[in-house]
Amino acid sequence: MSDAKIYRLYGINTAMELLRPNAKWEISNRIITRWDDPRPMPTWEEIDATMEKIKAFEDSINTIWLPEQFAELTGQPLNKEAA
Repeated sequence: MSDAKIYRLYGINTAMELLRPNAKWEISNRIITRWDDPRPMPTWEEIDATMEKIKAFEDSINTIWLPEQFAELTGQPLNKEAA
């Protein structure tokens, strides 16, 4: 494995929490199916852009995993060259 990046923050849940903290929502196939919040519902474009910012942030950090941590998170052994 040449790329040992594990994204811990990247995802819809984090993006939604950053965009509308504590909002109650459900999503299915990129469509918000439930919105229980007085603020305007974010668009998929806003969610996607926020997720890309989260990913860029995580990519900017040189995380070093212990082999047992990597194995626990991925179910695969860590290639020493990727560490």
